[in-house]
Amino acid sequence: MSVSMDRMSDQPHAVEVRFEPMTESRLEAVVAVEGQAHAHPWQRQHFLDCLASGYQAQMLLAGDALLGYFIGMKGYEEVHLLNITVAPAYQQQGWARVMLDALALWARGQGAQCLWLEARTGNTRAIHVYKAQGFCTVGTRRAYYPAGNGQREDAVVMSLQLVAAD
Repeated sequence: MSVSMDRMSDQPHAVEVRFEPMTESRLEAVVAVEGQAHAHPWQRQHFLDCLASGYQAQMLLAGDALLGYFIGMKGYEEVHLLNITVAPAYQQQGWARVMLDALALWARGQGAQCLWLEARTGNTRAIHVYKAQGFCTVGTRRAYYPAGNGQREDAVVMSLQLVAAD
């Protein structure tokens, strides 16, 4: 896949981007991006647990630069998106959509009929991206996420139908 990464220059340049499986040897970079991107980041052990469980964990790279990553958990005829993160330096450039498309393609190949996720109610930018990708709000999980100072934040539950309804 070749795309332009520099939207600000007069002469955009093409850069090859690729997906690679997340591995334990690459977790230092993943954990660093996670800490930069989230107020309540996953810890290294969360990623290790996902890798040990065999979840679909992919990194989006341009050269050596980690643009982002996602982790999906396969269930019966569904996939649950556990984490999708774009590195702060590459946000608002369409990389989340690229990763969501890749996850949906993989999920369809696994026989999934639906893709699920939760998003913080206050994460309006992510919710907008999910809705633009065709996700629908299907519910709320009360006090789902930690919010600091002993507080909790609700989650919006969203789904994307991957196969046409009969």
